[in-house]
Amino acid sequence: MKWVSPTKLGGAGAGGEAKAVLFKSKLKWVGLFGLVLSAFSLFTHFLLARYSVGVAVSEYKSSITIFSWRPIFENANSPPAPKLYRRLWAPVKHLESVNPYANPRANYVAPPPQTDRFIFVRIRGGFHEIRNSICDVVVVARLLNATLVIPEIQSTTSSKGISTEFKSFAYLYSEDQFMTALVGDIRIVKTLPKDLKGARRKKEIPSFKASSSASPYFYLHHVLPVLNKHAVVELVVPDGGCLQALLPQQLEEYQRLRCRVAFHAIKFREEVQELASKILYRLRSSGRPFIAYDPGMTRDALAYHGCAELFQDVHTELIQHKRAWMIKRGIVNGNLTVDSAKQRLRGLCPLMPEEIGILLRAYGYSWDTIIYVSGGEVFGGQKKLIPLHAMFENVVDRTSLSMIWELDKMYGREANLVDKPKMSPPLKVKKKPDAWKISGPRPRPLPPPPARFKYPYNIEGWWGWVAESDNEPESTVMELRTNAHKLLWEAIDYTICVEADAFVPGFDRDGRGNPNFASLVMGHRLYQAASSKTFRIDRKVMAKILDEIRDHLYQGNGTWIASVRRHLRRNLVDGLKDALTKSKPLSFLSFPVPECSCSGGSQPGAVNASSPLAHPPLRNVFASMAKCPSWMDKNATSTPRDKESEEEDDVYEDDPDSPDAALLFRQGRDSNSNEGSGVEMSNKEETQMDDQEELEGGER
Repeated sequence: MKWVSPTKLGGAGAGGEAKAVLFKSKLKWVGLFGLVLSAFSLFTHFLLARYSVGVAVSEYKSSITIFSWRPIFENANSPPAPKLYRRLWAPVKHLESVNPYANPRANYVAPPPQTDRFIFVRIRGGFHEIRNSICDVVVVARLLNATLVIPEIQSTTSSKGISTEFKSFAYLYSEDQFMTALVGDIRIVKTLPKDLKGARRKKEIPSFKASSSASPYFYLHHVLPVLNKHAVVELVVPDGGCLQALLPQQLEEYQRLRCRVAFHAIKFREEVQELASKILYRLRSSGRPFIAYDPGMTRDALAYHGCAELFQDVHTELIQHKRAWMIKRGIVNGNLTVDSAKQRLRGLCPLMPEEIGILLRAYGYSWDTIIYVSGGEVFGGQKKLIPLHAMFENVVDRTSLSMIWELDKMYGREANLVDKPKMSPPLKVKKKPDAWKISGPRPRPLPPPPARFKYPYNIEGWWGWVAESDNEPESTVMELRTNAHKLLWEAIDYTICVEADAFVPGFDRDGRGNPNFASLVMGHRLYQAASSKTFRIDRKVMAKILDEIRDHLYQGNGTWIASVRRHLRRNLVDGLKDALTKSKPLSFLSFPVPECSCSGGSQPGAVNASSPLAHPPLRNVFASMAKCPSWMDKNATSTPRDKESEEEDDVYEDDPDSPDAALLFRQGRDSNSNEGSGVEMSNKEETQMDDQEELEGGER
């Protein structure tokens, strides 16, 4: 037997353990290397998917990333050329002398400190109808020399579960700002006196249902005698106004009062303004201008104008159901079935988001332009916005620029209204064993299967009832709360659209044929900054232009692109004619000029003969505009136009030959060219088209 030293045994064991530890550490390093390699491969895959050229799938993936909460504002193009920047973002030079001025003029008497007559108002409708109605009731209170009780907004009082911190008017607007701003115009109180409150509970207050076409004669000869007798009257305003839009010349001060109410007195409450300011800051954080786009595609508007066939799905049936409801109640005078194609060619249907995107790309906006889409919900769903997302990478909205907790803070503390689904009891099938015995020889038909149980989530929803019944179900508690939330959403959108560098409306009519949200935005922009870039598209003309390339919608030659640019450029001013003749008779706030404006030029009312404002009916409007007071001239900070730009506006050149087959959109991005240009035209052709447009602007 051979003796072995213990030290040698210990050494051999230690060596084996060392080898095992070393082997395990190598496995760890191999696993770590595999993880790093996998992460690098995944990262490379995402880069290739985002920036690969000529791959349609990657283009689609890069376009839909905007649905995340944070917009994609990187990879900004280099600053555009001065001429291109003027076309896309610069103010309209013909309107630079128009300034806001809604202060009272001569012979304006202050209201009495105390009155014994009160007007109580209940307002129904959506955001734009509420805004119009508030301005009208203030004018009516001034006309009747009565005290106005802060109006009650029915959309909030009928909603259950909304925050009790904000009631009625205060849910949307600031009551203190409203009362303070109008202290020199009318007397406003928050509630009725105690004795009149009791009369209101007992329904002893005389009530008038006022229409938007009511004249001052109606109030002075019908409402005023009742007001003098009972000391209080109630006005119910159901259709977006209680006073006619156009007033006699001697009542022009009341028109300026409307402007003071709409643009200075009714301010959104602090929480709404705070969130709107945050979203506006996030839009401008990249230092780039942005476009605000309002689709205007609501179910009521589409049903009223007969545009159901533009959808060809369940939405068509929903629109037709709404139109039948409008016909039954006398809102629509016409047939249930309407040729939507003819309505579109007449300019009575909205332009689809895809068409708006094509027009903006043809005008020269690049693929990375920031576009803010307003509106609580586009009828037709997000699929209608997919083409717009494909053409522009930075398409954002309220939800993508705000967090859920920020919206909850704006809503305030709300009750929990989660409805538990009511499960119907299972159907009991009566077994008839004797029936099988006496049914005769086989084969025999089997009895029908029992009716399939329908769970609530199969039939509930905003359109599921179409397949179940011809009658639209009543609004649920959650839907009523959502209607109140929509007022806050539209308040945010309104603020963003007014402050945007450019505004594009898809439609400017609501479900009663009156000016809608977009019309109020355009009127506010015309008052606040008349020269701001506001595209007033003539849908009748544009429908014909788009039909010229309907078979190849994403390809347009230079001639077609030039016609689009010419129309959009001209209608920056010419579009005011339609607003004056069609919108202002229905809503004064859609065109508050010249009553609420003044001219900052040295010669007030003077219009250049070559200007488009020199043609009627705009000539009479701007010729009657008063000169701005001296204190406004001192504080005015207008940006002077350089001599080169003025000369370019007057240069005349022949119309160049356009390329026969210039693609409107590239299939891929050329790395050698300016990234994101989107229009396959040479620099020379682009310059020639710009020169021609500058010529037309100077000649007119």
